[in-house]
Amino acid sequence: MTTESNNTIQFTPDRLEKAKEIIARYPEGKQKSALLPLLHLLQEQEGWTSPEGMDYIAQMLDIQPIEVYEVATFYTMYHINPVGKHVIEYCRTGPCCLMGGEDVYAHLKQRLGIDAGQTTVDGRFTLKEVECLAACGMGPVFQIREKYYMNLTNERVDEIIDELSK
Repeated sequence: MTTESNNTIQFTPDRLEKAKEIIARYPEGKQKSALLPLLHLLQEQEGWTSPEGMDYIAQMLDIQPIEVYEVATFYTMYHINPVGKHVIEYCRTGPCCLMGGEDVYAHLKQRLGIDAGQTTVDGRFTLKEVECLAACGMGPVFQIREKYYMNLTNERVDEIIDELSK
């Protein structure tokens, strides 16, 4: 495993130790299996998975950078562009829409003054459309980090945004 890099991105000493622990879980020659947790570690540190960060992980795992890019761009949980402090991932699938999601999400966008894929000027909120959040019976729903907000109404959206704005 190589940890030296020409990149400006490097893990902090404690995260580097954690990365080494993660990589050591896998047999020799199978280090690529550590890719997902290392991307999480990078995103926790940097707030997103920059190309420089992905190159750093590729170097650590001794794989091609494209192998990291393919994974990071496939999963919506990885942010491949800078994001706000709170990333609101809202479900755009049928069940949530049938339960009023389109109106609630239109209100959310209007309230924040941004559209999906954008970040508020103050850097506080980013909106991200995602596929099913597996809470179909409790839609409309959005997720911020690991917390789900379900049975959303315009009023509830306003309460959540007010609370997160403090």
